[in-house]
Amino acid sequence: MSCTLCPRNCRVERGDTAGGGVCGMGTQPRVARAALHMWEEPCISGTRGSGAVFFSGCGLRCVFCQNEAISHGGTGETVSVRRLADIFRELEDQGAHNINLVTAAHFAPAVVGALDLYRPRIPIVYNSSGYESLATLRMLEGYIDIYLPDFKYIDAAMAAMLSGARDYPKVALEAIREMRRQTGPAVYDADGLMRRGTQIRHLVLPGLTGDSMRILTLIRDELPETPVSLMGQYTPCGRALSISGMDRKVTKKEYARVLAHMEAIGLSGYRQERSAASGEFVPAFDGTGVRNICHTDAGCVSQ
Repeated sequence: MSCTLCPRNCRVERGDTAGGGVCGMGTQPRVARAALHMWEEPCISGTRGSGAVFFSGCGLRCVFCQNEAISHGGTGETVSVRRLADIFRELEDQGAHNINLVTAAHFAPAVVGALDLYRPRIPIVYNSSGYESLATLRMLEGYIDIYLPDFKYIDAAMAAMLSGARDYPKVALEAIREMRRQTGPAVYDADGLMRRGTQIRHLVLPGLTGDSMRILTLIRDELPETPVSLMGQYTPCGRALSISGMDRKVTKKEYARVLAHMEAIGLSGYRQERSAASGEFVPAFDGTGVRNICHTDAGCVSQ
């Protein structure tokens, strides 16, 4: 296929298992982990966990990505659309509150195909960098109950330096508007779990508190009544370790300044504890839950 699934519009031919675009992936989904995940917002993880499916590859390529092993390195295992549908069913059977598709844009047709084969009775979450094509989002309309996008940058030069995407601020704003159009306002059940809606995540970056406050103000003005999750978990890793200013964590004072602004302008949502700024919260991308191993005398089990 000549791929235009993400805003890069690489238009490269992607084979079944390999491709030459920015994401580096083929058309068949590659998954690094499929398991109950407790480290999302409380309205997503709940008490039993979110059924997180971590896809390999990414079209954004942030220098500070904590999931670098899969987003840049491509760690993972190629699965069929049928197997992906079975993974959704297995996570539902394990008690997941939702199916959480983590960075799935470059596999959107396969995701749609899998959901056509099996639609779980729990919400489908689209966990995104915010760098999304409107055409791809419209392909997903009716399949996604909850959008969980990042809003990373408001400055084009910073987006270019840290993610190679100068157009990120404009693209993300338009994408989140489309997500909101599809889901409507946030809806929660009696236990506080999100059933439908869009929730924006923003990660505070070191030295960029002014940009963070501008983003929060933009959300209030352009995306009113959209809940926000403010994150202080930035942990320097990968290429960020060699970039001056990005090679340190966010200070307590920096995070407090942005949080105070969020509260002052009346944005609702969540605040992350700064103790989350640790590599300990990055899951093991070891293929958990990806394979289905069949034993002749004991049936099939996922591994």
